[in-house]
Amino acid sequence: MAPEVAVRQRFTLVAAFAAIYLIWGSTYLAIAFAIHSIPPLFMAAGRFLLAGGALYAWARLRGAPRPRPVQWGWAFFLGGLFFLVGNGAVVWVEQTIPSGLVALIVAMVSVWTALLEWFRPGGARPPGMVLAGILLGFLGVALLVLPARGGAGHAPLAGVLLLMGSTFAWALASVLSRTADLPDYAPQVSGMEMLAGGVLLLVASLLHGDHRVFDPSLVTLKSLLAFLYLVVFGSLVTFTAFAWLLQVSTPNKVATAGYVNPMVAVALGWAFGGEALTPRALIASLVIVASVVLIITGREFSFSRLRPAVRPPASVRGAR
Repeated sequence: MAPEVAVRQRFTLVAAFAAIYLIWGSTYLAIAFAIHSIPPLFMAAGRFLLAGGALYAWARLRGAPRPRPVQWGWAFFLGGLFFLVGNGAVVWVEQTIPSGLVALIVAMVSVWTALLEWFRPGGARPPGMVLAGILLGFLGVALLVLPARGGAGHAPLAGVLLLMGSTFAWALASVLSRTADLPDYAPQVSGMEMLAGGVLLLVASLLHGDHRVFDPSLVTLKSLLAFLYLVVFGSLVTFTAFAWLLQVSTPNKVATAGYVNPMVAVALGWAFGGEALTPRALIASLVIVASVVLIITGREFSFSRLRPAVRPPASVRGAR
């Protein structure tokens, strides 16, 4: 391989990892900016309808076959878990909880996934490192919600419980997608799931009455730019980088984004969103990130010994 080709490939690899680390980490603050003047569910519906439609069209133009009805059924089921419940709760809760704290709690997806893999039929008890990570994850969330001396918790309990439910839904969809009847082409699958999730979010938005209160003339430039950023960079650019990394790297290395994203989100929320970073929140963030590190490292060590021939879960295949 020519030196200039090797340098170009290394640069591309670094740029792709930077995209999934930094851009995905920045989406939480972008959501907070977008929902300043756009109803949360309506904003999320527009994001995934546009991004999912573009991905699906691109996949079909590249020769991907037309999905069968049963595959669309799975796409709507998993898209509902991923985007209606998973992302819908995130955009809703960011009305009351700072984006950095939301990102920290969303990192609990790794904890739920490890538990679901353990208790599913045929599942095996995880190694001690993963068990320690699971315990640390719940401890970190407890630090965020348990009341301090003479006061309330750092994050409202109702919002945290909603986020915990959304992370469980995301983890459940990730596990179920291993055996779901879906096309083999990852961009097509993600496009289908985003489209389906966007449709469901739009229905939820209409049922909530967003169409009666949404006034396009009141949308600020900040919200509009944040929305476009979520569509183009938060969904399309990062997915392209993500899909390419899965071809040239390993799923466990790509999964390291799971403990980088929360720290990026916390830092950006503090620097650009005016979000307070108290000592307690900082400790909780370190505990939660440490839990994700232990889980990912423990699973990588376990998989390196067992080498199971399984299809990567949707959370690894790019359905974010």
